[in-house]
This record gives sequence, C-alpha cells and structure tokens, in this order.
Amino acid sequence: MNYVNKQKIRRWLVAALVLPILLSPRASVAQSKASKTANGLSAIKESDIKRDLFALAGDHFRGREGGSLDELKASAWIADQLRAMGLQPAGDDGTFFQFFHIQRTRITETTRLNIGSHQLTHGQDAFILAPAIASVDVPLVFVGKGTPEELANVDIKGKAIALEFSGTGPAELSYRRFLFGTMNRRAAELVKAGALAVVWISDAPAQFYFDRWTTGLERGRYDLPGGTNTRVFSQAPTVWLPASALEWVKQPGQQFTNVVNVESFNYPSVNIVAKVPGTDPKLKDEYVLFSTHQDHDGVRRAVAGDSIWNGADDNASGCVATMAIGRAFVQKPGKRSALIVFHGAEERGLLGSRYYVEHPTVPKESIVAVLNAEMIGRNDPDSAAILGQQPPHRNSTELVNAALAVNESEAHFKLDMLWDKPEHPEGWYFRSDHLPYARAGVPAIAFTTLLHPDYHTPKDEPDRINTAKVTRIARWIYLTGWDIANRPTRVLVDEGFKLER
Repeated sequence: MNYVNKQKIRRWLVAALVLPILLSPRASVAQSKASKTANGLSAIKESDIKRDLFALAGDHFRGREGGSLDELKASAWIADQLRAMGLQPAGDDGTFFQFFHIQRTRITETTRLNIGSHQLTHGQDAFILAPAIASVDVPLVFVGKGTPEELANVDIKGKAIALEFSGTGPAELSYRRFLFGTMNRRAAELVKAGALAVVWISDAPAQFYFDRWTTGLERGRYDLPGGTNTRVFSQAPTVWLPASALEWVKQPGQQFTNVVNVESFNYPSVNIVAKVPGTDPKLKDEYVLFSTHQDHDGVRRAVAGDSIWNGADDNASGCVATMAIGRAFVQKPGKRSALIVFHGAEERGLLGSRYYVEHPTVPKESIVAVLNAEMIGRNDPDSAAILGQQPPHRNSTELVNAALAVNESEAHFKLDMLWDKPEHPEGWYFRSDHLPYARAGVPAIAFTTLLHPDYHTPKDEPDRINTAKVTRIARWIYLTGWDIANRPTRVLVDEGFKLER
C-alpha cells in the first residue's frame, strides 16, 4: 500500500472512530467543562470564604457599626485583603477608600417622659420612636386594643392615647419593618383624628419584639448631611412600653408629660473600592460593579449575655463572596473591568451606596451593571432570591435573564418570588445597595437568601452560616458578571422602568 492510500485510511479511521466520540453527550460535557477553565471560577473556594467569614464576622471587629472605629478597622482589613489578592485601588486619591460623612440625630438625655407617677427613661424602660422635638402635657386615655368599637365611645382629641400593640404572634410580627410600619401607620391615624400623643404597650407576643427591636431606637436617625432624616422637626410623640407597664397604664385619670430634645452631629464612614482592569482595549473602560456592604449593628444591649451583634449573614456573607469574586477576576480578567465596592453605613439607610452614586470614582455612565450581594448564607440550602427580577422592580430584563440562565445551568437554586413583589410588607427590594444604582438608571439586581430569625440579633454568628451555600451563590454572581463582562454589547435598562415608590 502506497503512502497516499495509508494517509487516506488513517483519516478515515479518525473520522470513523474519533468523530462520534466528539459528538457524543459525554464529549459535549467535557467540552463544556473545558470551556469553563477559560474563566476564573476555580478561584472561588469555600475554604477561603469560611476563613474570611470568621475573621470579618468575629468578635474582633465588634459588629462593624457604621460610623464607628470598628467599621473603619474592618474596612482597612478588607482593603488589605484586596491588595494582597492583587486588586488595584479604585477609591479616592489612588487609595482603596472613599470617605464620607453621615449625620446622626438622636434624643438627648435631657428628654423627660412621665405617665402619672411613673418617670420613664428613653432607651431603658420606654422608647420614643422618632427623634423629633415635642412638648406635650395632656390627659392619658387607655383604649384597649384600639378597635373601632373601643374608639367609638372615646373623645381622643387633645389627649394622649394608650393602647395595646397586639398581634397574632411571630408569623405576623416577623420583622421590624412590618412592626414599625404598623405602629407608625396606626399612630398617624390617631394623631389625624386629634390625639396629641400615642403610647403603645406590648402584649405578650409583642414583648419579644420589644426586647429584640428597640435597641435601634437608642441610636436615632441617620442620613447623609442635609438629607431628610437630618431635619429636626416637631411631631406628636409615639412611645413604646413593655408589657409590664400594662396594668398601671390602664389606671384612669393619669397625665402624660413628654418633653423631647434632640441633638445632631456627624461621623465618618467609608466605601472600599477596588478594580481588576479588563483586557479589551475598548471595553476595559466599562465596568461590571459587584456591590456589598461591610457594616452591621456593632455593640448593643446584651441578649443572653452577648452584646456584639456580629452580622455574619448581614452582611459578612456578602463581603466574603465579593472578595472571592475579586480573586476570580484577578485569576482571569474579563474584557470589561470588574469594579468592586464595599459600601459603608448601609444599615443607616444605604448611605454608602447613595454617596457613591452621587460621587462615583469612575464615570457613572461607564457602569454597565450592578450585582449586589446581600445576606446570602442562611435558610434552606437550595433557596435564594433575586431582587429586581420582576416588574416594577426589574430595570433590566437582559441582566435578569443572564442571572436566571446561570442559575438554570450552574447554581440550581429554587428562587423565591414573593419577597420581590411590590406588595410584600417588608419592602425588601428597597433595603439594599442595588437600589441607588437602579434609581440612577444603572441595570441592577441583588442576590439574597432573605431574612431569618437571627436577623439583626447577636445570634447572627459565623458558625450559623452555610459557607457551602455562600460559595455557590458567589459562583452564581461571578458567572453572571463574567457573562456581562464579556458580551460584545452592554445590557440595557428596560424602557419605561419606574419603581412604585
């Protein structure tokens, strides 16, 4: 057999034997796996995530309260990790930091509160819900649970109205936004009807929430300087008392006296900003922004002997996932640049993200998309949610579809759709750092595993976090961002996008 015929037979054998293997499903899987090696997914490791979580959410940083030295120390630690990982600074003046001020308005120690012969202290045995100037000295009337029938026979004009805060139990009063929203709404209705003050007394189910949620009322209100919450105004006082006060509050003929004084001052907070430059000569001037926040509640009133509110899920889980995403982009940069922002003072009202949107360290129009990580380490192992997945919260169908495609092919989470609905009482879409970007016209979504019973309590500890789940979500966020970073065209904002509030 001559050489030419031998070569023909060899090519025929290759075609006959090898080609079917290449076209088989198993080969397709192998090719798919091979293509994945082109990205940096292998850099996202549970061991790194667990190590970083226990460092950031441990007692050393004392809960990282926004506007405190503890937040600044934790921020410096994060910046050191980013530098060691190989990310470049993208904050102000060639640093990893963008400092800003937050303004706090709180009730002063000169405030006086008396009901009958009982002298009460705000922050200890009574809580005034809003730091607003007030001077009230009026009769107190107890109206039971404040039902329409109980109110029908009572003249509430010019009086302080006392009533039980009653709920059906933990299922109804699960989280603070619903609880305070209910209190404030009903108090506003009574004030509109002529009451000059409202006094809530916890019933048995509500006492749990009195013990749990009132600690935040000691801090007062926060905002960026000049913001709405920095304004000092007059308001009919709303007071919350423990269940132990119910019997003596019921006594007739008592006088309600409340003089509220407030003070206001500024604190420093900080955003941490880093980047991995893209590889495409043109697209590297555009950014896929990975967002999270590093602050939590700090040191507060002890619960079961623990006064450090560590915030392991809220939001050290998001921080360590974002750090892992940074490692992946360092290992394999995308065509577009990756921009990573840890926002300060999120718990004070999204202050860091609001400030960054107003003072971005890159041109705002160069930000292609925002992928926000908010509380991603609790609840069922296979449950998660995307905030901004459905109208009216969805501002980029292309971005949402990219995230859904990765979930279907890789992450395989069962997605909760309820918490993203506009009628959900917690308003969860409006409570994380993607929101200011969405309002500014940037495609934005948030990845979350939603609230849980340890939310904003000292029980939110690192040993309660499912680090395997955090790792899966970090990979989900990364692969979604990797897709966006390498597309030839940027994802767009949906035409006519408008939030309900």
